[in-house]
Amino acid sequence: QVQLVESGGGLVQAGGSLRLSCAASGRTLSRTAMGWFRQAPGKERELVADIRGSGGRTATADSVKGRFTISRDNAKNTVYLQMNSLKPEDTAVYYCAAGFGSSYNINDYAYWGQGTQVTVSS
Repeated sequence: QVQLVESGGGLVQAGGSLRLSCAASGRTLSRTAMGWFRQAPGKERELVADIRGSGGRTATADSVKGRFTISRDNAKNTVYLQMNSLKPEDTAVYYCAAGFGSSYNINDYAYWGQGTQVTVSS
């Protein structure tokens, strides 16, 4: 079992920054694929960024590339999502997820946090 707890969401003006944290227990993150997803009202949940492997290989969605950065602290078993230059279209509930598959398919992420709301005002 893996337990994930997100924090760091909130309300920010366009152009601002937020850092989301995902604290994990039950499994060592360095051996787990960790993803940040988001879901806006009326839209499907989408992968924003992923980090996996012993080398911390990362993948980032085109919509946030250059603005969002995923990282992890193995000692704290925590994954972060640094979000800069936020836009109103980034408004969504952000979820942390843990997976053990080899793909970025949402179905390969078996464990999910409760989500944290990010609202970007114009």
